[in-house]
Amino acid sequence: MEKKKDDLLKSRLITCAIIVVFSTAAFSCGLTAEFNKVKVKDMKVDGSLCSLPRTPAFGLGIAAVVCMTVAQMVGTVVGGARICAMDSKFSICKNWIALAYLVSSWLCYGLAAVMLGTGASMNSGQPYRKGWMDGDCYLVKSGIFGTASSIAILASILILGFTTACLRPRVHLSAGPDMPVAVQRGHKQEQQLQKADTADVL
Repeated sequence: MEKKKDDLLKSRLITCAIIVVFSTAAFSCGLTAEFNKVKVKDMKVDGSLCSLPRTPAFGLGIAAVVCMTVAQMVGTVVGGARICAMDSKFSICKNWIALAYLVSSWLCYGLAAVMLGTGASMNSGQPYRKGWMDGDCYLVKSGIFGTASSIAILASILILGFTTACLRPRVHLSAGPDMPVAVQRGHKQEQQLQKADTADVL
């Protein structure tokens, strides 16, 4: 029993560590992209045409999305496995707190992923006549990458809440040589009472 508790604790620590590491990496990449995004002074104009160079914010934004996705998937899979291990029948009433964490986390993840992906796309380079859309050049507004990074951290906090809010699996006790004497006596008394009730019925 103690070994199972130790294994469960190690599993939780490893899961939390993975989520924290990848979430921190996503935040760092997103925040760094904020300071390396394309600026107005980088724009080149040729008559009615414009172009923007590729910046490090493109790779940083993609890396942030990847790291955030890994953290989100790990938390969802581990938390879902714990819920499935609790009972054969899933109950929303028993797990509504965990589900609230999960839904909120995925909503934050989706918002952050869209912001980071769009910002990264705008920093992938916008050549003459093509631009980013309809031949026009677009710049990422200040604070987009930073806001997306903050939302990514919020998503990781919520997914951590989901993994820790899951109830522990139920342990079914059965009489055995390793059980405490008091528990074994309780089982014997229950068996005797059942035999007595059966005898009275007969």
